[in-house]
Amino acid sequence: MTIPTTAPVLLDVVDSVATITLNRPDAMNGLDVATKDLLLATVQQVAGDPAVRCVVLTGSGRAFCVGQDLKEHLAGLKGDADIPLSDTVEKHYNPIMLALSTMPKPVIAAVNGVAAGAGASLAFAADFRILVDSAGYNTSFAGVALSCDTGSSWTLPRLVGRARAMELLYFPRTVSAQEALELGLATQVVPEADFAAAVGELAARLSAGPTVAFGSIRQAVAYSASHPLEESLAFEAEKMALTGGTEDHLAAVNAFVTKEKPVFQGR
Repeated sequence: MTIPTTAPVLLDVVDSVATITLNRPDAMNGLDVATKDLLLATVQQVAGDPAVRCVVLTGSGRAFCVGQDLKEHLAGLKGDADIPLSDTVEKHYNPIMLALSTMPKPVIAAVNGVAAGAGASLAFAADFRILVDSAGYNTSFAGVALSCDTGSSWTLPRLVGRARAMELLYFPRTVSAQEALELGLATQVVPEADFAAAVGELAARLSAGPTVAFGSIRQAVAYSASHPLEESLAFEAEKMALTGGTEDHLAAVNAFVTKEKPVFQGR
């Protein structure tokens, strides 16, 4: 899939790292139908691409993503536009969230600015969240009399605990980057001058790692969140069998015995 540079979502793959950039800076990367369609296709593409070993999701301009494009949404509510408002959660947000959360490779949210509503939820779906120090989160949903979507009912309580999640969802407010770090909603907070380097360093480390093992760990942690111990142990056993048969595992054991540093191929 070739994406023109004027598209609302950009894709750049370099050294096994796929960077997906929301590209509507004038709209603070608000999610209109065209953006959601292309974002879903792009996330699904990189999820299934064996050449991609790490995914970075970020935004262009001063925002990461402010969530649903409310201008388009309002036009639909007034009947002025043919926009699938009633099914956008099932058609767009749910599959985007599932693809981000379940792909068998690490995902980094590079939060370059405000992340609100579904934009915050997209960041919560990542394994790592690097925030520029001027960034912030706002759940936003209740502020416009909506329930939460894009998986925030699942991810947010697991990141900050149920009580704090309820507070943040019931009473939306801007959570600063520093508070996000204290709450566990940020892996790292860095000045803008260091942001690209911090994201690149983590992405390079992940893309050079044992991709099948990372994906299996990711899936095992998600599975255990909603299954009892016995079933989680069985799932772990499946993933150990899978990773134990990889080239990377053999290379790592050989490197350990010979006291060398392993080189992983992601298979």
